[in-house]
Amino acid sequence: MFLTAGYDDDYWPSRAAALSAYLRGDPEPLVALASPRAGSAAAAENGAAVYTAVECNDAPWPRDWAVWDRDDTRLARVAPSETWDNAWMNLPCAYWPPRPGNGRRTCAPPPARCPPVLILAAERDAAAPYPGAPEMNRRPAGSLLVTERGAGTHGIGGGPNGCVNGCTNDYLLKGRLPARNASCAPRAEPEPGRGRAAG
Repeated sequence: MFLTAGYDDDYWPSRAAALSAYLRGDPEPLVALASPRAGSAAAAENGAAVYTAVECNDAPWPRDWAVWDRDDTRLARVAPSETWDNAWMNLPCAYWPPRPGNGRRTCAPPPARCPPVLILAAERDAAAPYPGAPEMNRRPAGSLLVTERGAGTHGIGGGPNGCVNGCTNDYLLKGRLPARNASCAPRAEPEPGRGRAAG
């Protein structure tokens, strides 16, 4: 339940209210948020299955549990709230049948023929910390970075930010990149009593 708050700040008010109630002796809001939702269980399971299929085929994964344990134990020292939940979510990849061609794909040389990359990042994204975005932007030639300042949503494309969506739509629909790295004002902060409760 709290892991989702690292992916979308719309969850913050409901998580904060539930935790506050729990600390005052009322566990019900916390239990309600953590409980499965019958109406969305099938969609959630389908989404998890698609996520697993994509994740496990995207790159080679370690096959030895000792490697997972060593790496995640080390990572949990700096990112305790995200590490083990994500490890369990991705663990099927240790047993996923490998297929020919699985693994990293690179653009065929010469690099000048590779399409430019548009990178979208939010400064408060806990799932993909922002310092990785400028680093990623330095790597592919001709890439550009669109930053949503002061926001904490993991997937900012197609969300409520018109500036981000304008850059994304120009890229996807017209093949146009911004003239330079773009900085977008944050979307509105989530308000108590509004935003997403489930997840």
